[in-house]
Amino acid sequence: MSSFTPLRIIAALFVSATASLRAESYFTYFGTTGAATKGIYRSTFDTEKGQLAAPELAAEIGAPGFLAVHPDGKKLYAVANTASGPGVAGYRVGADGSLTLINTSTTGDGGGSHVIVHPSGKFLVTAQYGGGSVAVFPLDGEGRLGAAKVTEHDNPSRVVPSRQDVPHPHSCFFSPDGRFALVPDLGKDGMVIYRVNEQATALEPHGFAPSEPGGGARHLKFSPDGKFVHLLNEITLSVTTYAWDAATGVARQLATVPALSAEAKAKEASSSAAEIVVHPNGRAVYSSNRGHDTVTVYRRDPGTSALSVVQVQPVRGAFPRNINLTPEGGWLLAAGQDSNTVAVHKVDPQTGLLTFQTKSIVNVPGPICIVFVKRG
Repeated sequence: MSSFTPLRIIAALFVSATASLRAESYFTYFGTTGAATKGIYRSTFDTEKGQLAAPELAAEIGAPGFLAVHPDGKKLYAVANTASGPGVAGYRVGADGSLTLINTSTTGDGGGSHVIVHPSGKFLVTAQYGGGSVAVFPLDGEGRLGAAKVTEHDNPSRVVPSRQDVPHPHSCFFSPDGRFALVPDLGKDGMVIYRVNEQATALEPHGFAPSEPGGGARHLKFSPDGKFVHLLNEITLSVTTYAWDAATGVARQLATVPALSAEAKAKEASSSAAEIVVHPNGRAVYSSNRGHDTVTVYRRDPGTSALSVVQVQPVRGAFPRNINLTPEGGWLLAAGQDSNTVAVHKVDPQTGLLTFQTKSIVNVPGPICIVFVKRG
């Protein structure tokens, strides 16, 4: 038996070293809202232990709701109330995770509900839910924000009174190749599609992809292979799937799947869907249910992108306005806006199922967005 001991030791060391190579540590930033918050908060997340460090204030600013990371991983942007009015604030991410203000720029059309940086890193786009518009901000080589170019939406669906009487662009996303911008509009019940003109730093009208009437399009995610789009409908708590034609920029509707049963929605009549994410391996999709305070887990067919609900997981918090997966997909973090908490759930990579980590809840005032930046 002793003759095999060295081999066992070597094997154990190899396994340990391999696990260490796979383990990552991320700076984790939280966009926040409400009277108790002071700005953007920062933590670190250990993917080996599945633990968040105690969050601390990283940048003091008013209502930094949604955050976006620059493709170079060295800059962070937030829709926020700047000293000059509602707009965007840009920050340089330090080696220690600190945030240093680069500059701010206003939208001129109210506060933004979402922000995303183009894959080229040359500009970003915001969606103004209340203003009914999208705005394009150029970025220079240092990440400095220029003046906004605003495009107004029109033609609301008016299916749900008071919710859809006017357009409500809720978020903005780029196709994987960066040639198109897709803007879910809750008031229009679908996605407004723009062609990206990088030379002019502009969005040009291209098309529209309708979702279910009265659904209230909110957020979307592309499949890992870029062939499908999963659109989250806020009002009906459902996911509409589209086949995406990258050459033409056309989204063809395939199917809509409810996040909750009719009985569950009836018990929590005020529930609404908030966020959607797709696992990096393409086998699972997740959406958050505010009011019901859960995350719905869908098994996804990588070939057809068909979805089927396999789990409805309590988030261990209240009003999960945002959820996010760590970049390698091993963990899901759920932000409870009303409970001032962020809870960690382990992800089974094969089934997509979630397991709550009982010792992994931290307190953050009014968290509504979670983003990750890999530590150097």
